[in-house]
Amino acid sequence: MHTKLLKRFLNSCSDNRKSKACPEPRRRIENLKWGGIVAIGVAFAMSGAVATAQQPKKVARIGVLSSRLGPLPTREGAFQEGLRKLGYVEGQSITIEYRYAEDRLDRLPDLAAELVRLKVEVIVAVSTPAIQAAKNATRTIPIIMAGVSDPVATGFVTSLARPGGNITGLSLQSPELSGKRLELLKEVIPKLARVAFLVHGQDLGHQLFVKEAQDAGQSLGMQIQPLAVAGSEEIEGAFPAMARERVGALFVQPIFVGTHGLRIAHLAVRNRLPTISDPMEFADAGGLMSYGPSRLAVWQRAAIHVDKILKGAKPADIPVEQPMKFEFVINLKTAKQIGLTIPPNVLVRADKVIR
Repeated sequence: MHTKLLKRFLNSCSDNRKSKACPEPRRRIENLKWGGIVAIGVAFAMSGAVATAQQPKKVARIGVLSSRLGPLPTREGAFQEGLRKLGYVEGQSITIEYRYAEDRLDRLPDLAAELVRLKVEVIVAVSTPAIQAAKNATRTIPIIMAGVSDPVATGFVTSLARPGGNITGLSLQSPELSGKRLELLKEVIPKLARVAFLVHGQDLGHQLFVKEAQDAGQSLGMQIQPLAVAGSEEIEGAFPAMARERVGALFVQPIFVGTHGLRIAHLAVRNRLPTISDPMEFADAGGLMSYGPSRLAVWQRAAIHVDKILKGAKPADIPVEQPMKFEFVINLKTAKQIGLTIPPNVLVRADKVIR
């Protein structure tokens, strides 16, 4: 369009150089050229602005892998709230893909592979078996641990300070806390001599729990009797074995709580067995006591780790965090049901008392 106009102007001026309609042709030509350039520049700028406005924002996809039956609203809620505080809006800037194994640990590898096929930017793995499944499924997608007993001993990371590889997150220090839980049982039941320890035989970390508990029990003058079960169908059958062993209390590995806490607590009350586990949901479900890291705090910190990954940080360079907040809960209703009195010096130390 501008080229045709220039040609027409030049032809008219060459035919009638003395015409008043054509004074200073060079100046007019230059003005016309500059005007065309400006018009073209404005057009390109406008088209660029339209293209930018139409370009959709990238929505980050986050995977959550758990061995539980389904969601625990308090925990997933803490995770989502943590992301919201960091500026993420579900459905706009992020989308979260939840995958639950429904207490079938053999399903975890397929669920982890499904998250990899979805090309999630990061996987938040809950429990040692879930982390192991995610690790086997990918060496490139970042994995955030949100429920591991000992990440170094299980081989997930090289060290807490420098994890290496594609895994980082939060350690629960669960095996290390076994001694503390046994001490609490001993304070409540001074003559306690034998404790059953219900562990999940398919959990890679269960042997760490047993060793820590047996070492701590020896120093406290207690014998720890491990009872490994392969799944939910074996839980009820473990209680007659406890009766035969004449145990005085039950220590429950935390992996059971999210899925079977209520059932185990009910069976323990029926058998008049004092119980302890972690996290606080166990005491809420009817267990006698729970002691361990705040799971809500862990999920909130997991959101911060996800934010770091989405902003370009490498898992190998993000130190594994250890818990800073611990919760001690006593269920007095359960204590009354099994005929147990909680000493005042123990009761006063509880963060929460269920009456």
